[in-house]
Amino acid sequence: MSDYEEFDFETRAVRAGQLRTAEGEHSEAIFPTSSYVFDSAASAAARFSGDQPGNIYSRFTNPTVRTFEQRLASLEGGESCVATSSGMAAILATCAALLKSGDHIVSSHSIFGTTTALFTNYLARFGIDTTFVPLVDNSAWEAAVRPETRLLFLETPSNPLTEIADIQSLAGLAKKNNCLLVVDNCFCTPALQQPLSLGADIVIHSATKYLDGQGRCVGGAVVGDSELVGKEVYGFLRTAGPTMSPFNAWVFLKGLETLTLRMRAHCSSALSLAHWLEQYPEVSRVNHPGLQSHPQHELAARQQTDYGGIVSFELKGGQSQAWRFIDALRIFSITANLGDAKSTVTHPATTTHGRLTPEQRQAAGISDGLVRLAVGLESEQDLQADLARGLAALQI
Repeated sequence: MSDYEEFDFETRAVRAGQLRTAEGEHSEAIFPTSSYVFDSAASAAARFSGDQPGNIYSRFTNPTVRTFEQRLASLEGGESCVATSSGMAAILATCAALLKSGDHIVSSHSIFGTTTALFTNYLARFGIDTTFVPLVDNSAWEAAVRPETRLLFLETPSNPLTEIADIQSLAGLAKKNNCLLVVDNCFCTPALQQPLSLGADIVIHSATKYLDGQGRCVGGAVVGDSELVGKEVYGFLRTAGPTMSPFNAWVFLKGLETLTLRMRAHCSSALSLAHWLEQYPEVSRVNHPGLQSHPQHELAARQQTDYGGIVSFELKGGQSQAWRFIDALRIFSITANLGDAKSTVTHPATTTHGRLTPEQRQAAGISDGLVRLAVGLESEQDLQADLARGLAALQI
């Protein structure tokens, strides 16, 4: 942890974790080095044995990466953070470090399609079984827990339906059954939600998204306590090497400096556009936690400080109408990424969740007419006009 813990979130997002070199640089330094020089043979031996702290090899010790780790740990309220090469690497590192053959995962249906593929296609090969349940059905979570259950995994808000899980309730279930609650906090970031304070054991991030904020780099992070994350997940990273590069860590540090400001702007425009979309007859349903019509609106209000920048909605007419709408847009970029300053649009059924079976997509609520928007930082009026252009195309 840094010397900035007494300060507010916004101050820590700018200052925490930085240790200036003898050069006195104001901005954080980038250390593009693979290895480090030791003062003596004895010093090298002490570093490798762990008797002496310090840098050894940039696969697992790098000053720029460490600054990012300490800053994000401070923002999430965790003791330790391990930065990884991607969000998926963060999930893999967590599972590989903390699970063994014969263990069982209970996961929400409503997770990123690639995470589902990781659980079902790859962890299953190593004897780790997964049961998928509806995110918001607490009784289903409880019924799915077995004696061998080691981990509960979820995203909240979910992708792309923005369903909200009751983190405190699931944390209680995890503790009751001696297992871990792992929460993917990608959509909210610690600026809007801090799962560790609600009882979660581990927080996962795709730093690629809002932590960066401009779609520049790929990275991930695992945040938690000094034992599970600081020793176990770190031990996997040291051995297996799904490592974040120093340059990417530096970019993410710059992203964290503006995180609060950006999230406020994303949230404001997304909620306004969600309200606007509700009035259109071509739209059968709009999903955004800030809407009174959202089933978990009150829970989101208690659990989050704002409602996020993701809006999804159902278009009548299925895939053909969804594609026609998307192709008529001029500002929204057709890309599966999110959390960017540039607004993006995607058709989940054929992109982010395209590798799932039709049955898996149905269980996750991913219909052929579903469109997901990640609202960026452009003019709200221009974005609204662009969506109107897409809706007008459906009337042709």
